[in-house]
Amino acid sequence: MKQAIICLLLLTGSLRAEVKLPALFSDGMVLQQAQLIRVWGTADAGEEVKVTFHDQTHSSTTDPSGKWAITLNPMNADGQPAEMVVAGKNTITLKNVLVGEVWICSGQSNMQWTVQQAGKAQEEIAAANHAQIRMFNVERSPSMTPQTDCKGAWKEATSANVGQFSAVGYFFGRHLHQALKVPVGLINTSWGGTRVEAWTGREALEERPCATEMLADWKDAVAKWDGTKETAAYEKLKASWQAQVQKIDAANASLPADKRQTKPAAPRLPEDPTKTPHHPSVLFNGMVAPLIPYTIKGAVWYQGESNQRRAFQYQELLPTLINNWRKQWAEPFSFYIVQLANYGNGKPATQDPGVPDTWAELQEAQTLTAQTLDKCGIAIINDIGEQNDIHPKNKQEVGRRLALWALAKDYGKSGAEYCGPLYLSSVIQGGKVRVQFTHTGSGLKTRDGGEPKTFQIAGADQKWVWAKAKIEGNEVVVWSDAVPQPIGVRYAWASWPEGANLINAEGLPASCFRTDDFLPSTLGVVSPFKENTPAKP
Repeated sequence: MKQAIICLLLLTGSLRAEVKLPALFSDGMVLQQAQLIRVWGTADAGEEVKVTFHDQTHSSTTDPSGKWAITLNPMNADGQPAEMVVAGKNTITLKNVLVGEVWICSGQSNMQWTVQQAGKAQEEIAAANHAQIRMFNVERSPSMTPQTDCKGAWKEATSANVGQFSAVGYFFGRHLHQALKVPVGLINTSWGGTRVEAWTGREALEERPCATEMLADWKDAVAKWDGTKETAAYEKLKASWQAQVQKIDAANASLPADKRQTKPAAPRLPEDPTKTPHHPSVLFNGMVAPLIPYTIKGAVWYQGESNQRRAFQYQELLPTLINNWRKQWAEPFSFYIVQLANYGNGKPATQDPGVPDTWAELQEAQTLTAQTLDKCGIAIINDIGEQNDIHPKNKQEVGRRLALWALAKDYGKSGAEYCGPLYLSSVIQGGKVRVQFTHTGSGLKTRDGGEPKTFQIAGADQKWVWAKAKIEGNEVVVWSDAVPQPIGVRYAWASWPEGANLINAEGLPASCFRTDDFLPSTLGVVSPFKENTPAKP
């Protein structure tokens, strides 16, 4: 027995002494070119660790908690696979390592949506043969506390692997790779149906007054949670539902198809508020914190559908996330946002002007963020959505439009326009409103060659009517005989702006916009627990 205990102690000491690396540092990884490269891990306290890559060797001694970190000097892009050796009391050799451009791809389901779910999936998968594009999928893992590691593995963008990767991420990376001719590493950390606050660090949220009520509501939900009680109540509801379904099935058996009753939806088991992916900061803790401070060029973001009912709050929450990530990485990296695509959102295709629209308000929040924060941009895709599908299939064009921003702003490829027209200013002249834009490129035009459509106009009474519009140079003139003294104009202000056709000569669509300062419908809605409750006056 004594000998067994000694052996166990020796084994435990040996395991503790091993040099270990986070999952990001593994075979097939891509390191960021032209920047300091951070490498880190754990080992025994006081242990010396050496990292060798190409012609560099650097060493560090672990701190009392066993952590170590080493910084490699900047390197040029290199598509020739190389080995990185990490040595302490044991040695780890990482193979097939490249140097190029590294981007994080994050958001909710439209970022999570895979290549095999996208349009032309089989063609894209069959054509994927890009050994210098590497993809890392972060395994979904919410956590109430920040984590130091995640699960995942680097894979080459081949037919065998690409189908399971983010379509937007892959097409973005492929466009960069083809334009830059360097390796590209893509880190996908996304989860369908999630909210922006789940991806933001706790301290950052606590600093924002707009998040105070939301955080208090979540704290209250955690305090009131009783798993045993909730499960019992669910089982009771489930039994009642099953009995109701059996009764309906029995009745329907003798009825023709057009006379049969519809069965009610099954009840859902309530989620533990500490384990749901919707709790503030849990996805930052479990799926972003483990990536810090891996050296990256920037991030692309496709999220917002789940925050539309709190769109005005999103004007503050999205910049909070961006600033939080940049602070944690200690790097003001580029951050490019996908504006929500046009989508029916359960509303009629043709709406009356002036109808409040949370989707448009969320799109506005995304655009304002991109226009006000440094090194941000927005890919406008209100021309490629699908009325009855919140997940448009044309992810290729989404990736391309994101890449246009990166190529222009990060890689000096500024020969062509990289964004659709964005509202700049307006002037009221003689009963008409003249609207100016940025990103007009080689000139404004319409997609169908006709007059600009989906413009609305209103006076001081805030009664909106459909307006006439025409392009004059790089401006759009908007008016209506019914509004002789206009004070506001809106364009494409609907989740499904039927007929919106304003573009620049490069074919990139104009963003929705409004020139008025009327109060938005989502003002005052600052907690997901109160999204269906009318805002306080």
